[in-house]
Amino acid sequence: MDTANSQEGKNKWAEVVSDDCIRREMISALERFGFENKRILVLIPDGTRSAPIDRFFRLFHQQYSGKTACVDYLIALGTHPRMSEAQKLRRVGIDGKQKERTYRDVKIMNHRWDEEDTFTAIGSISRSEVSDLSEGLLDEEVEITVNKLIFEYDALIILGPVFPHEIAGFSGSNKYLFPGICGWNFTNLTHWLGALRTNVKTIGFADTPQRRLIDRAAELVRMPIVYFNMVVDEEGLKGLFVGNDAEAWKEAVRLSSKLNVRYVEKPYHTVLSIPSEKYDDFWTGAKAFYKIEPIVEDGGKLIVYAPHIDRLSITHDEVIHQVGFHVTEYFRAHMDSYTQFPRAVLAYSALVKGAGAYDGGVEKPRVHIVLATGVPAELCKRLNIGWKDPGEIHVNEMERREDEGIKVIHEAGEVLYKVAEK
Repeated sequence: MDTANSQEGKNKWAEVVSDDCIRREMISALERFGFENKRILVLIPDGTRSAPIDRFFRLFHQQYSGKTACVDYLIALGTHPRMSEAQKLRRVGIDGKQKERTYRDVKIMNHRWDEEDTFTAIGSISRSEVSDLSEGLLDEEVEITVNKLIFEYDALIILGPVFPHEIAGFSGSNKYLFPGICGWNFTNLTHWLGALRTNVKTIGFADTPQRRLIDRAAELVRMPIVYFNMVVDEEGLKGLFVGNDAEAWKEAVRLSSKLNVRYVEKPYHTVLSIPSEKYDDFWTGAKAFYKIEPIVEDGGKLIVYAPHIDRLSITHDEVIHQVGFHVTEYFRAHMDSYTQFPRAVLAYSALVKGAGAYDGGVEKPRVHIVLATGVPAELCKRLNIGWKDPGEIHVNEMERREDEGIKVIHEAGEVLYKVAEK
């Protein structure tokens, strides 16, 4: 494993990783992992993840062109919307003329999760092993399928950031395979497990049952995989950890735990969470809830203020409109009524509602979530989620009331907030 930006001292992680450092890591990987004359496929995130993909795209071309048979890119969408040609080019930092002139032979492809013939089966995880890995929360066998395109290449590079994550604990590494380019059945399994575990018991923890299942599934992808794990904050790339095993990811998690987790002294009764405008819908914008939920006191309110978001999900609206938002225990009590719906969507619904109980036919969420977005009031009411007119939100005024137990958080979605242990 290689660690970039590993200077010692008080400001060990203060410097932004330079292009020269990235080049050294790329050259080292080329030699150590035998990339010469090989067909390489790089898995990258879509635009909902902060990462200097453009820098790596340019530097991979400079360092690997002529030394490898090809370096192509697959956007690990999970179940996010496909990126347009313009969006794909923007993600890698070039325009149409540059693509045609300099990068003509480089393929930049969407993962087509919406097409059945995208996938091929690579094995399964037995019922007993799923039970063991999930700590008894699940009791079923699961078939593992992935995008068959990867087997047209000799090796994979997984290039992505590591952040606290509501399903896996921390993102990055094998999560770009599962759910990044896998079939619905495994996505359903891990996301529902996340709902059973709850966000607050998962997010920001490196060792989770969901991550264990993800890593176990990755063992079935029998081809060389090299991980370029990035750690990013508001200043840019602060760490790069390269390797072909779990240690590179663990090093990235340790740094992300320092840079992407912030602590407050006590919980707040009201939090105004303002997500980044890179989130186009509330399927992705819900990260502004997940990352903030831990610092809202029991019975408190979390308002997501995002006037630019006018729909719940670009790809899953139809199902969400039928399912609504409920705590996990509500779904468990009525599961016979929801068997026709993807469990990944049920999990989203439950995670958005937050931790809570279902007692005597009454839902009791720990935190009350309120949408101050472009999603209509009548829809929110029908789907069992709070609503507030975004025009009634006065950010500057709320920012002056922190002493009263009100907190405003800008650019929410990637930094996890937690209450410091005393």
